[in-house]
Amino acid sequence: MNMNFNFNNPTNLIFGAGSLNELSNQKMPGKKALLLISNGKSVKTYGTLDRVQEQLKKAYVDYVVCDNIHENPSKEVVMEAAAIAKENACDFIVALGGGAVLDSAVAVSAMATNPGDLWDYVNGGTGKGLPLVNSGLPIVTIATSSGTGSEINCWGVISNHQTNEKIGFGYPELVPVLAIVDPELMKTVPPKYTAYQGFDALFHNTEVMISNGVNILSETIALSAIEYITKYLPRAVANGDDLEAREAVAYGSTIAGITMQLTCTTAQHSMEHAMSAYHHNLPHGAGLIMISKAFAEFFIEKHACDEQFIKMAKAMGIPNADKPEDFITALVQLQKDCGVDDLKMSDYGFSPDESMTLAVNARETMGGLFLANPCPMSDKECAGIFDKSYR
Repeated sequence: MNMNFNFNNPTNLIFGAGSLNELSNQKMPGKKALLLISNGKSVKTYGTLDRVQEQLKKAYVDYVVCDNIHENPSKEVVMEAAAIAKENACDFIVALGGGAVLDSAVAVSAMATNPGDLWDYVNGGTGKGLPLVNSGLPIVTIATSSGTGSEINCWGVISNHQTNEKIGFGYPELVPVLAIVDPELMKTVPPKYTAYQGFDALFHNTEVMISNGVNILSETIALSAIEYITKYLPRAVANGDDLEAREAVAYGSTIAGITMQLTCTTAQHSMEHAMSAYHHNLPHGAGLIMISKAFAEFFIEKHACDEQFIKMAKAMGIPNADKPEDFITALVQLQKDCGVDDLKMSDYGFSPDESMTLAVNARETMGGLFLANPCPMSDKECAGIFDKSYR
């Protein structure tokens, strides 16, 4: 086991039911916030936006609402939000929402203070990879779903629809200064999206476990998160009001935000980003589920990290697991328990002849994650995973 790690996270994390009520008691990083939300209705319909606005008023913080963020956010909406922050002289960001909003906040933070276009600072694909000229705006995150872990790390994933690219963007200096994770805010997430987001959180942790960079700390907390998500996600899907289940899944998701700081994920995420870069209506978690079985089987067949799969199988409820295939058994059962075992790529417009295009795109845009795989994977082998997953 690798005993070396580097962990540096300046985020003040406040976790637990009712923790939104603590927002006004915290030291704010500025006087005027860009209150970033999605273009959907949930935070307005369920009163969450009103509650946050009231908390900001109690903290004597002025704000401007920006509600343009959509699923699989594009660089265009990032630039629009950054322009609003500039025009209104906002000095920090409050990101209220799920993964799309939290991801976008990182990029909006950077572009509110830096010249040019977001893709000037993106590494990978057609991104120019330039360093940031100025520090970004401080970020406060308030998570309303459990999935990305972006509430506590410096990464977001942004799409460029013109080039069919979906690439991770982030810099250490963009880590949120304050994060509120209140599971009560997650009770209204629909069952289907509860499952998709929960599996995204699960795969963040399972990918860390098989990554060649896994270490003593990332493994320890990843296994804890895997155990909680596996045990409680089916309950959260079945009954959104089950606060105990919501808390457990939220824990697993937020912990993933930390494990990904200690050890990066693998090519499974690169591959899904390629999928939703070409098919924008594909939810990230759904894409991950579609390819998850074949992706794990690739490494199991090569015996690349048998012991890691066995450890995960035990955490997922098979205490006597003694072979890597037990992980597949647990994974398939969890997908059945959450009602997502019948997802089809064809339902989202995929065709069988796309596999190599997706494989090449995955490596060109986020090739660094391929380097974290426990053994090499060629483009042909990557395309083979898409072939095997297709239905």
